[in-house]
Amino acid sequence: MSESQQKLWTETLPDPLPANPLKLVADWLAQARSEAAQPNPNSMVLATVDGRGQPSARVVLCKDIAAEAGFIAFYTNYLSRKGRELEANPRAAIVFHWDNQRRQVRAEGRVARLSDAESDAYFSSRPWQSRLGAWASRQSEPVDSRDALARAIATAAERLGIAYSGPGSPEPETRTSKWNSSAAARCRDSAR
Repeated sequence: MSESQQKLWTETLPDPLPANPLKLVADWLAQARSEAAQPNPNSMVLATVDGRGQPSARVVLCKDIAAEAGFIAFYTNYLSRKGRELEANPRAAIVFHWDNQRRQVRAEGRVARLSDAESDAYFSSRPWQSRLGAWASRQSEPVDSRDALARAIATAAERLGIAYSGPGSPEPETRTSKWNSSAAARCRDSAR
């Protein structure tokens, strides 16, 4: 391996490696956000398994890396496929990939729900349309048609007593009980 290739492979890891790899991951995520070289630098693949051991993976957004507390936060609908799988088997794996930085991070561990207060704070920070969509949709379930989804949104707005006429409509004050958060447990594997 040439010297330039060697530098390419070793420049991304500090020496010595940190005792808490999540601090390094948080720094890498902050760098990826500041460079803005790829859309959604906080996207990560979340893998779960169903009751038969069948794996399932999807991209979710990392909303926080709490290095000192030892977790990576993401949010999900408990009734979605991933929510049901995590309820039955609260273990998951995540992968961040920042291709332009030549970095990848893997973590595996237990998943635990965050508090209602943390979930409420996150839910209220979401854009209006996203919140109404959380009330109206059955996440991970097939949608019959665009019209069916539009009717579900209008029905949810009516059920909640919200005059819905699209973006700019009055915003609800509380989250739906279906929507909450999950936090991946401590990073067991070192950053790679």
